[in-house]
Amino acid sequence: MTKAAPPVAATKPHVVTFHNIRRDDPYHWLRADNWQEVMQKPETLDAEIRAYLEAENAFYEAEFGEPTKALQDTIYKEIRGRIKEDDSGIASPDGPYAYNSRMLEGKQYPLIVRTPRNGGPETVLLDCNVEAHDAYFGFAGAEHDRSHRFLAWAADRAGSEYYDIVIRDIETGVDSAEVIKETAGSYVWSNDSKAIYYTEYDDNHRPYRVRLHVIGTDQANDPIVFEEQDPGFFVGVGRTLSDKFIVIDAHDHQTSECWLIDAEHGGEPRLVAPRVTDREYDIDERDGMLFIRTNADGAEDFKVVTAPVDNPGAENWTDLVPHNQGVLILDTIVIRNHLLRLERHDGLPRIVVRDLRTNREETVKFDEEAYSLGMSVGYEFDTSVFRLTYSSPTTPSRTYDVDLETGTRTLLKEQEVPSGHNSDDYETRRLFAPAPDGELVPVTVLYRKGTRLDGSAPALLYGYGAYGMSMPSSFSISALSLVDRGFIHATAHIRGGMEKGYRWYVQGRRENKTNTFTDFIAAAEMLVDRGYTAKGRIVAQGGSAGGMLMGAIANLRPDLWGGIIAQVPFVDVLNTMLDETLPLTPPEWPEWGNPLASAEDYARIAAYAPYEQVAAKDYPPIFALAGLTDPRVTYWEPAKWVARLRATKTGTAPLYLKTNMGAGHGGASGRFDRLKETAECYAFALNAVGLEGSFPSN
Repeated sequence: MTKAAPPVAATKPHVVTFHNIRRDDPYHWLRADNWQEVMQKPETLDAEIRAYLEAENAFYEAEFGEPTKALQDTIYKEIRGRIKEDDSGIASPDGPYAYNSRMLEGKQYPLIVRTPRNGGPETVLLDCNVEAHDAYFGFAGAEHDRSHRFLAWAADRAGSEYYDIVIRDIETGVDSAEVIKETAGSYVWSNDSKAIYYTEYDDNHRPYRVRLHVIGTDQANDPIVFEEQDPGFFVGVGRTLSDKFIVIDAHDHQTSECWLIDAEHGGEPRLVAPRVTDREYDIDERDGMLFIRTNADGAEDFKVVTAPVDNPGAENWTDLVPHNQGVLILDTIVIRNHLLRLERHDGLPRIVVRDLRTNREETVKFDEEAYSLGMSVGYEFDTSVFRLTYSSPTTPSRTYDVDLETGTRTLLKEQEVPSGHNSDDYETRRLFAPAPDGELVPVTVLYRKGTRLDGSAPALLYGYGAYGMSMPSSFSISALSLVDRGFIHATAHIRGGMEKGYRWYVQGRRENKTNTFTDFIAAAEMLVDRGYTAKGRIVAQGGSAGGMLMGAIANLRPDLWGGIIAQVPFVDVLNTMLDETLPLTPPEWPEWGNPLASAEDYARIAAYAPYEQVAAKDYPPIFALAGLTDPRVTYWEPAKWVARLRATKTGTAPLYLKTNMGAGHGGASGRFDRLKETAECYAFALNAVGLEGSFPSN
């Protein structure tokens, strides 16, 4: 391998004082003063900042990208070979038509299509490959109107999550010249097909407002339907499955509030129940009755209540499905005669179906040690059929239609793996790691049968642990490229998620945040103790808030890891939470704490924030990935982190930063381009444990 000199970022004094504590942030200059403009126009980035990011990219390419190109290409081809490239979704009926999406061989983006409901010639409504123009194309979906004459579709062309909504006449295939520009990506048709409700951002990239665009009018004249005054709340817009109401929801991570608009006649929004701190609720509707999933009245794992549409206040909420401690209600769907609940019990998902005519319930669950389960119903309310999707780490995805009147279950599709896959060649285990406080942390493990469990195998351990998001135990075509090379692939279901109920989330946020880090370390140590792998043979991986986890565990236990992959990592936590102009800062205060208002929160965050806690110690190999136009984890967070690591760490372990100069939080937009990023990460993991070549020191 070549030996290039690593970039050295300039240091510039930048002293800030909060709560009588002075801090110098010498890499603050990497935060562009015009960051809002850069999100939409990357070419406006300051030349000195651009030069540093490009120098890091060049160093990465010289030291790792080019030397491992053959390995990356091999892994990429393996993963791509497991994809049925000309795959089709499953058609969803809606009135006289059935709508679907499908992929073409060799193409990056989907086609949106429809056929007559009972079969017939297919009409291509939208070819995203044509619209992408071989550039970044963040597709936000397409929605047809109730008349089936028009298609609204939205795309982001910079990775900044500003979406333009385009209206297409399905009969002619021609897009209207009137484009609803720079929306926040959430939109819905009115029932009369004459207007679209959509969300827009404030100056700090927060979705805070709903407007109504009447087709054929100037966007500049779109009236404001709803505007949120609290910068800590984000706004979305949708509709009930019954098509009776447009729903506006305002929410942060722990509190929500909903408003209803008559979807047929429009009018002013009507409040369902005013926001109460730490009370969440979401709604659906059936025959003049609201069905509300909520954590009100101490129901931390949620319950389902009903209330009349005409008088929906919380004083009129009546329990339908009472709170059951330890049984987390994740989602509900209401159709004509049934209420569907997706729940998690003992860390495993299940679907409970209630017949609303008789209140009789049935449960759908499976017997594997770890699996993933999902449900959906498509466009139609007046149906007795719902769609069930099942997979496990060893079992490719299977999709069924379940008819609740007849009890029949019809297999619609089984994920094909063109290069071949035999589930019997692999083993899935659900293990439990004892945390320092005695809690048992679930860990899902996948490995190839015959792999020696004597500590000699390398492992990739993935974690997230934030916002109550649970990591599914599902099938991954990508993971097989590591597993087939002898890796143990493990997912740590750490606190901060809701794998073990809402309390699992509470125990991993704010004052309990460090449980997330110690849980992950406990999972790694358990894998070592049980012979699945060995200290120094574990590659840790996480992205976004999981990237913060990567930074924290690198500081806490650098000796434990063979390598660390941090994708768009949220590592500059303290500075970001002190900057209320950033898009996610006020909404994130309930998750992390508010260091502007609270000296206690300031001290707590400073004590674990990865950027603040970088120290002179031997770190393992680290690969950080960033997106220049990322509005969620801004590019300067990983850039500052890597700059401080380079200047501070001891030892010669490699340190790489790769910034995608034309993408945002989600990385590359095309399905194959995303696989190339996965191949890069896996090549890094293989090198980190010495299976493919070896790292140069830097």
